[in-house]
Amino acid sequence: MNEIETACIAKGLRMTGQRRTIARVIAEAVDHPDVEELHRRAAALDNRISLATVYRTVRLFKDMGILESHAFKGRARYEKAPAQHHDHLIDLASGKVIEFRNEEIEKLQELVARELGYRLVGHRLELYGKPLNASRRQRRK
Repeated sequence: MNEIETACIAKGLRMTGQRRTIARVIAEAVDHPDVEELHRRAAALDNRISLATVYRTVRLFKDMGILESHAFKGRARYEKAPAQHHDHLIDLASGKVIEFRNEEIEKLQELVARELGYRLVGHRLELYGKPLNASRRQRRK
């Protein structure tokens, strides 16, 4: 049983065979796939899974706090809800999404919120960039 399936069961969700397959695809993803890519991967395991089923399941998992969605370059992409907050850098040349955490950025965001009279309760940071040079990009892969 994978961590997505375990989270669903813990939240009282009935796990059908198709939900289990979709949960497996999400749990095994090392990227941030969109619904169409999730469908392609799930249908490779079970060709009875429709795109509509993937859309409904993703929405259900998201509503239950099991998945997070991101609108990188205008398209909703998904990842399992992380145990620890992280931010994203999107490589505009390749579309690759790089997860990172930087304590200085975290502290600066808290400081900005406080200076403006707020207590920060959450945030989302997405950086978009192009590689400085090809050799640097190759080292990051």
